[in-house]
Parts: sequence; C-alpha cells; structure tokens
Amino acid sequence: MNDLATPPRRRPRSLAQELVDALGDRIRDGRLKQGDKLPTEAAIMGEYGVSRTVVREAISRLQAAGAVETRHGIGTFVVGLGTGGAFHISQERLTTLRDVVAMLELRIGLETEAAALAAQRRTPDNLAAMRHALAAFAQAVDEGRDAVGADFQLHLEIARATQNRHYGELLGALGTTIIPRARLEPDQVLSAERRAFLQRVHAEHESIVDAIEAQDAEGARAAMRTHLANSRERRRKAAEA
Repeated sequence: MNDLATPPRRRPRSLAQELVDALGDRIRDGRLKQGDKLPTEAAIMGEYGVSRTVVREAISRLQAAGAVETRHGIGTFVVGLGTGGAFHISQERLTTLRDVVAMLELRIGLETEAAALAAQRRTPDNLAAMRHALAAFAQAVDEGRDAVGADFQLHLEIARATQNRHYGELLGALGTTIIPRARLEPDQVLSAERRAFLQRVHAEHESIVDAIEAQDAEGARAAMRTHLANSRERRRKAAEA
C-alpha cells in the first residue's frame, strides 16, 4: 500500500478557518450582503462537507470578527465585512501566563461594569439571548466539547445588554481570544477533571445572569468580578502545577 496516496487528515481548526475564508469571500464579493441570512448549519455542512463542530467554530470566528451576528430563534445574519476593528489581540500575543493574566485584568475592568449596566438596562430579548447561550454552553459540555463559542457568546450578549454599542463592539473586536482556553481544539475529548471545571464555570455564569435578570447591578458586578478573578487564579494555579 502506498501511504503517500492517503492525504493527511486536516485538523478541525484548519477546516474551520477554511470555512471562515470561504464565507468571508462571499461577504466581500457581495454574494452575501449586509442583512442577508446565512444558510442553515445543515446546508453549510452539506455544501462544504464539514462537521457541525467545524461549522459552529467558523460561525463563532465570524461573530468575533464582527462579520455576522446570531439572533436567538431567527438565525445568523451578515452585519459587516469582518475587519475585527482597529483594536485586536491575536492568539500569538497570548502565549504566556503573563499575557493571559493581562487579558483577564482588562476583562475585569471592562466586563464588571458591563454586567452592572446590563442589570439596569437589559430587555427580555437580552435575557433570552443570555439564557440561550447558557443552554448552549451546558449542551456543549454534556457532549464533551469545550464550549468556547458559547462562552464567548454569553459574554458578548451581556455586553450588548448594556445598550451601549461600544461594549459589544470592543468585545467583538477582541473575539474568542478573551476565553483563556480558546487555543484548545474544539473537538478535544473532555477529561472528568476538565468537565468538572467547566461545570463550575457554568455555575458562575448562571450567577451573573441571575443577578442581571433580578436587575441587581451590584450583585451582577460582584458575580462577574468573582468569575473573572477565579479564572485568573485558575490560570495561575495551572501554571504552577
């Protein structure tokens, strides 16, 4: 048997980037215009011959770049060319513990106040979007996935609930790089320890959303600060292990 005849299996993250590029080309050349609805997950899977995991990862990247937005219960729509804004932190700038801690310090400053404003200003639609992201996170963990896309989506929905577009635009420009574990392969099988860790993260997320729903600004601020400070300490402990 000639092993050279069998092409190497491409990694899901590489496939996701190829799909991002393909959909991005459609947006740039006008085949997908601002306001257009993207094809369904099933249609994209069939057209490009990729898995649902790859499609979801690609959509998460397009969301992070500001090219599309998902509207709960309706679909995903084109909103721009996905330039990602002038401010951008690439994965290459998050390679050390110091880099990751610096990102979390930035998030503590930004997102604690965003949570408080969201508690004061959230709408029923904002709450529905947050609950949808929470459910997607729990489902991903149940299915053995790392839930990076759903994690980012929840934080983005909280930023949008401030009704101050700058919060959402800045978080969108940062993208999934704000999630410290985003460098993991999206289809990596979760160990029992990692699953337990993600369940703790989910509980912290629920505390934030519960406070926002109750319109408890100080409670939401405190819950977000606790969540991000815990993330910072978990990264430090992991590095010391």
